[in-house]
Parts: sequence; C-alpha cells; structure tokens
Amino acid sequence: MSGGLGAWLCLLAASVFEIGWPLGFKLSQTTGQRWLWIAVALLCMALSGWLLWLAQRSIPIGTAYAVWTGIGAAGTFAIGVLCFGDAATVGRLLGAFLILAGVVLLKISG
Repeated sequence: MSGGLGAWLCLLAASVFEIGWPLGFKLSQTTGQRWLWIAVALLCMALSGWLLWLAQRSIPIGTAYAVWTGIGAAGTFAIGVLCFGDAATVGRLLGAFLILAGVVLLKISG
C-alpha cells in the first residue's frame, strides 16, 4: 500500500471537508444565515483541496482523487437522504454502494 498513515488521514479529512462544502451551500439556502454557511462552504473547499494536495504527495493521484470524490459523493448523498429528505430509492442506494465499492477496490488493489 502506498502512502503512510498520515497521508491516508489527510485524505480522509479532505474527504470529510469535501462533504462540508455542498452541505454549507445547502444550509445557506435553507437557513437564515446565508453568508455564514457560504463562508463555511468556502472554508471547507479550501481545506479539502489543501489536504488532498498533502495526501497526493505519497498516494497515487488516481487513487487519491477517487477516494476523495467517492467519499465526498457518497457522504453528501447520505446527508441528503438522512437530513434533507432526498429520495432513497433502490437505484440511488445501489449507486452510492457502487461508488463506495469502487473506492475500496481502488485502495486494496494498490
């Protein structure tokens, strides 16, 4: 497996912040604190990108990017379903599962 534990922790944190910016944008539209949540979204974008940059110093770019976007997409999907009433159809759940399965396969196939 390429990349040390620190690189993988950076990538995991980057992925969490990748979930944070669409959530910030959504909250800016659904709460009375528009500018606060836009600022949170922008901060999450910056932190996500910086942590991805750090992780890519020792994790292959394709793996890092797939993990980053996969966790971001699946996590954002889950928050949409759990917190905002987005549809949780079988097809959408299967799609989220396939994203995560692809991320796992990329990581273990190193």
